[in-house]
Amino acid sequence: MSSGISSAFQALIDAQENPFVLIDEQYRVVAANDAYQVAYGVDASKVVGKHCYEISHRHDSPCWQHGEECPHREVFENNRPCQLLHTHFDSLGRAEHVQIKGHIIPNPDGGYLLGESIFRLSPPQDLDCDEMRMIGRSPAFLHAIEQLTRAADSNANVLLFGESGVGKELAAHFVHHHSPRKKGPFMAVDCASLTETLFESEFFGHERGAFTGCVGRKRGLFEIADGGTLFLDEVGELSAAMQAKLLRVIETGEFRRVGGRETLHADVRVIAASNRHIRTMVERGDFREDLYYRVACIHVDLPPLRARRSDVPVLAEALLTHINQANHMHCYLTGEAMEKLTNYDFPGNVRELRNVLHRAAAMSRAGSGAITAEGIVFDEAASMVRNERDRRNGAKIPEPAADGQPLSIREIETRYMQELLERYGGQRRLVAQAMGISERTLYRKLRRNGRN
Repeated sequence: MSSGISSAFQALIDAQENPFVLIDEQYRVVAANDAYQVAYGVDASKVVGKHCYEISHRHDSPCWQHGEECPHREVFENNRPCQLLHTHFDSLGRAEHVQIKGHIIPNPDGGYLLGESIFRLSPPQDLDCDEMRMIGRSPAFLHAIEQLTRAADSNANVLLFGESGVGKELAAHFVHHHSPRKKGPFMAVDCASLTETLFESEFFGHERGAFTGCVGRKRGLFEIADGGTLFLDEVGELSAAMQAKLLRVIETGEFRRVGGRETLHADVRVIAASNRHIRTMVERGDFREDLYYRVACIHVDLPPLRARRSDVPVLAEALLTHINQANHMHCYLTGEAMEKLTNYDFPGNVRELRNVLHRAAAMSRAGSGAITAEGIVFDEAASMVRNERDRRNGAKIPEPAADGQPLSIREIETRYMQELLERYGGQRRLVAQAMGISERTLYRKLRRNGRN
């Protein structure tokens, strides 16, 4: 039993199915329910009396002082319930992503308590996949994780949008492994590499003798992925003829192998991805509208790394740990090197971050293992690609300040928000979606920069 509250009060919070804690006005945990103790593998006596930020954030001060949204502050300052996304740490120090619902509860002994329900979006080990690129704590990343988690609960097809290198295939794996289809196969295909002559054979398979040189039967991707998930990477690269054939099999689930007469059926969930705006392609006539609505039942935008700069340190450390383990090295980043990484724009996103660290680690092999700022070398060609991509998408490249000095991150962000506000006619909801942040966060940024 937790100290400081009655047995009746404890019984009430134990009735909650999700992890639940009571926190007083001084940020101290006064009770934790059974579900919390089971979920985090701790006895209530180990957390009661400690500050919430000490337990779940490994901080020595409230999380709002570290730039995070704080449910405690929201509830007690505004005197109303709140719901937000957070990164917590479990008893082993592993980061996990959770949704918090907080509300005020009268304290029988006087005053008020914060009642905090915790909904775990995913266990920490599920995010540490494939070089641990699917980790982060920024609002933009947590919002994407929440959307992916909700998409996983559905059987609807999903369209992922994101720049090259953001981890679209990792996101597709995440959805598959958190869905009811997780025991089924996961098949992936790069649509940009398919020619029209190969398309039907790859997707639907072929019978022996279907074409010259065909010596045996081949099962296609839809047949192999039956009961599971088929990931179509860069779906925007498919030709009009291939789009028509793909539409039919998605609509009916039926197909024939090339050279075959038997009609086959497959129950496949499609997750498509593109680094191009498919909706814009539809408006230009480059992508079938009916196919768009088939693959984009759920649409998830994956934020670029520059929209989640606060994740760069944790991503860099995780990637470097993986590099060290794979190469039996002991490299580490100096403070100046980490600052240089955090301030860079990363046109190649997480893929570029990984490559930069690989190169830096290799060059430090003969030394002490310390990776200094001089050891962090960026690819200038990648920046040129980024600028060209922005021009194609109609974005303006930030100009230097009047005195010729480079713009600060805040100045670049301010100009970017102004451009988006102009582009979307002042509709903040659309601007927030484009930036991968909540409307509340956008409002704070605008107010900080002198806009109401």
